[in-house]
Amino acid sequence: MRANGTEGPAKLVVEHATKHYQTKSGTVRALEDYSMAVAPGELICVLGPSGCGKSTLLWAMAGLHGLTSGRVLLDGQPVTGPHPAIGMVFQEANLLPWRNLIKNIQLPFEIKRARPDQARIDRLLARVGLAGFEHKYPRELSGGMQQRASIVRSLSVDPEVLLMDEPFGALDAFTRDEMNLLLQEIWLETGKTIVFITHNIAEAVFLADRIMVMSPRPGRLANVFTVDLPRPRPISVTTEPHFFELVAAIKGSIDHGAGAAGHAAVELGL
Repeated sequence: MRANGTEGPAKLVVEHATKHYQTKSGTVRALEDYSMAVAPGELICVLGPSGCGKSTLLWAMAGLHGLTSGRVLLDGQPVTGPHPAIGMVFQEANLLPWRNLIKNIQLPFEIKRARPDQARIDRLLARVGLAGFEHKYPRELSGGMQQRASIVRSLSVDPEVLLMDEPFGALDAFTRDEMNLLLQEIWLETGKTIVFITHNIAEAVFLADRIMVMSPRPGRLANVFTVDLPRPRPISVTTEPHFFELVAAIKGSIDHGAGAAGHAAVELGL
């Protein structure tokens, strides 16, 4: 079930995305004819092995680099560069070490030469447990706190779409669980459209409405899995037999190359 319960036209569409890089040693085919559509308020996980083009795909969706061919559409309009309706959370928190937390969060407003929405920032800081840390510097914050600040920074400008590039991959298992719970709660509260990149199958099953499985490079859409687990999902669901079955089903499809000639839509549920 989507966070806002909406149906209708896709919010974000990727059409036949292909990306080839030219290097000194030859052409690198990162993406090949990748297509998908994301509904308003949907939480999608894009899952695949390292080097399969996941980050390349996400950067194209954010308008941060162009495609060799194909296009990305937001509400039916081509995304040709950074877009105010699209927020991005990177693998690293990317907080500037010489700026304190509040100054880091206000940075997007400075870039846009706009007045910070301080009321919204304060609400978000309280929501993620960072109220009172506004004047701390990144070196004084844990990895999890830095990533919370990164999420607040992205949400502070109230984007319609949030793109997340393996944001919790460097965190320890306990902090990662906390961050996944926090992301689910924020998504349920805000109804944002979220595309989340990961190579962790269990993380994808815990978070997603649907999981897009990519093939090894060049990245193609190999399988689509619909995860029909009830929400909100507690961390304890990851210890239940059914959860292990879902993870095993996805891993099995990847190990056996299912969907190599196209993609299969698979319903996963309790």
